[in-house]
Amino acid sequence: MWVNFKDLPSDISLDVNPRKPKMTTAVAKQLIKAVKDSDSAFDVNNRGIVITAKSVHFNTKDNMLTLNLDSDTSRYGILDGGHTYTAIIDHRDETPQDVEKFVRLEIIVGDDLDVAALADARNTSIQVSDIALFELDDKFGFIKNAISNEPYADEIAYKDNDTKRIPVADLLKLLFAVNIKRYPDDSKAPIQAYSGKAAVFKDYRSEYAHQPNIYEELAIELPKLIVLYETIQKEIGDKYRQFKRANGKKAKFGAVRGVEKGTATSFTQSKLDYDVSNGFIMPIFGAFRALLKFNETKTAIHWMFDPLMVWQKAGERLVQNTFDTDTNPQQAGKSKTLWQANYRIVDSVKKDIIIAQMQSQYSNNN
Repeated sequence: MWVNFKDLPSDISLDVNPRKPKMTTAVAKQLIKAVKDSDSAFDVNNRGIVITAKSVHFNTKDNMLTLNLDSDTSRYGILDGGHTYTAIIDHRDETPQDVEKFVRLEIIVGDDLDVAALADARNTSIQVSDIALFELDDKFGFIKNAISNEPYADEIAYKDNDTKRIPVADLLKLLFAVNIKRYPDDSKAPIQAYSGKAAVFKDYRSEYAHQPNIYEELAIELPKLIVLYETIQKEIGDKYRQFKRANGKKAKFGAVRGVEKGTATSFTQSKLDYDVSNGFIMPIFGAFRALLKFNETKTAIHWMFDPLMVWQKAGERLVQNTFDTDTNPQQAGKSKTLWQANYRIVDSVKKDIIIAQMQSQYSNNN
């Protein structure tokens, strides 16, 4: 159907659209211009808007169309054409008064619509990321549950062009870096946690169909993983100065490549003295998967020892090994050798703690 700009409702939900409208792009600006100019052929030159609805009714007596969009905005609303819709709603009052403009609507009706598949097929003008399409099926649900009580819970961007501060990919990278199912030891290294968002999501997607799902188990630990990540962020400069001074060298951390004056940590926005490249942080963070362990049935994961305690014991060695290996953060982040060596440092500290506990137990028994 074709609808006059002025008759288009202004409150149709965009939640079902995997891409948030970003009206500052060149394409969006052209759309706005097309809404405002005097050319009446908008409906000919524009693909229009695709809407999913629970039901539709057309009254032939008064030519009134009634859409039932239900209350489930994750299934019903504007599936494609969000930029077109936003341009019209925001700028239709600027259309010349003597010009009638129409927009084409395609309405897809049904109770059992495969919204993700439809979005994948229809959102072709600008590529929609696999991550955004995955969100339509609510396959990040256990991540949302795990961080629901954290201060950054409402700051996660699950859709393309979402203006929220933290892309969900940042959480997936943390989980990938400690994936002990795929990286159970130091024989391989999860370097894609630094270098490849696509590879990380591919692993998340392939694992999703499995039960038990390693990411579902790891997600429970997300709050602690984020505390660990931000502790490394905040203290890496101190550890750097400690090992430099111990070796009788100057410790100008702020002069290191990939280190700049900081503002706030990535997730909780805590005060940060230095903003350190992720290429240095991730090979350190990923080493702490040495402390994670499956239960006997491999249906749950737990920490053998508190990672923050182990960071205090091993942090200086980890930072020294990282910066001695490479002072180029991009090379450091992609260095399999560095990732492996850092893992061995944490693993060694873990074994030392186990031995100390065994010795203490033996002494107490004798």
